[in-house]
Amino acid sequence: MMDMRGIEGIPIYPDANSTLRLTYGQVLSYEPYDGMVYDHYTTLKGVMEKEDPENFEFIVPKRLKELYREKEYGRYADEAGEMPVNFIVNTDNTGGNSGSPVMNAQGHLIGTAFDRNYEGLTGDIAFRPASQRAVCVDIRYTLFIIEKFAGAGYLLDEMEILQ
Repeated sequence: MMDMRGIEGIPIYPDANSTLRLTYGQVLSYEPYDGMVYDHYTTLKGVMEKEDPENFEFIVPKRLKELYREKEYGRYADEAGEMPVNFIVNTDNTGGNSGSPVMNAQGHLIGTAFDRNYEGLTGDIAFRPASQRAVCVDIRYTLFIIEKFAGAGYLLDEMEILQ
């Protein structure tokens, strides 16, 4: 990458590890190709639909299934009563961004970046705002997991959580 970009005089993005970077964007859906539309968020219902007990990456723990069946989401459910899990944003991200905070325009923590969409894998070479998305864990899901799934709600007592 460095050689290729250097030869053509193209700026080189720094790796996000051990650096302070800031990017901005919007929560947006996208259409990677004709007839395919990805919404801007996922829910716990989708986690249950994708469960595959034969694939370790898609095993859903018993306790999480119970919480889903009982719709025991506490204060973390969205307006429709669903449990948000992930959302996507059209930010320019690269390797090393995983774990970065995602904030709204008011500076409130709304999620944690952890991945890119398939179409965004070219992002280290060329940023394509129309189809490149960063995948983020919704902070409501993180708090739900801490409080309801892990039973560690006492950790949240030290935080100011806005509704």
